[in-house]
Amino acid sequence: MKKEELQGVGNFEYLPMIRPQTQKLLVDLITKYKPARLLEIGTFLGYSSGVFLETDPNLTVTTLEKEEANAKFAAKNLEKFGSRVQIVQGDAYDFLQKAALLVREDKDATFDFIFLDGPKGQYIKYLPLLRELLSPGGLLVADDILFHGMVEQDGFVKHKHRSIVQHLRDFREALRQYEDFETQFYDFEDGVSVSVKKTKNIAK
Repeated sequence: MKKEELQGVGNFEYLPMIRPQTQKLLVDLITKYKPARLLEIGTFLGYSSGVFLETDPNLTVTTLEKEEANAKFAAKNLEKFGSRVQIVQGDAYDFLQKAALLVREDKDATFDFIFLDGPKGQYIKYLPLLRELLSPGGLLVADDILFHGMVEQDGFVKHKHRSIVQHLRDFREALRQYEDFETQFYDFEDGVSVSVKKTKNIAK
């Protein structure tokens, strides 16, 4: 899948899509772990979903997109994958809450791989639900966790960014604190975290 060939790409000056090193990491992880069910938060035009689906022909993807126009473009861009992809248009938190209720009734409803690439200020809010939705041995990958380098910088942060930066700092700290997660942080591009959920669940 090529970014420049996506329907809708000409409508945006800025394209919030996965960058080359992050894409390579994701492809390598999918190739290694061979997840069956992947959940993505933040579809945009469907580029990353397409990369995932092309990487493993046995993979199915559920991808969440709040903006209706983006979801429609993504549906066209991912049409060739048929029933292997489900695009859910709406609020991600609402979906995650409903999905968590389902998982409490049916453990087979969990996901083997979760890619978090939605609104950065919401990562910490989503995290408890994502933790519940992730199957033992599964991976949670979060993109853009450095927020243009502001998360790790010392000193003054502009007011308009302060809340997002603090929420991302809280998110990173929570990943470190969860005993049932083994997390590695990468500082290339805008930062990525990879958390593996241990097969023996330890509540904390």
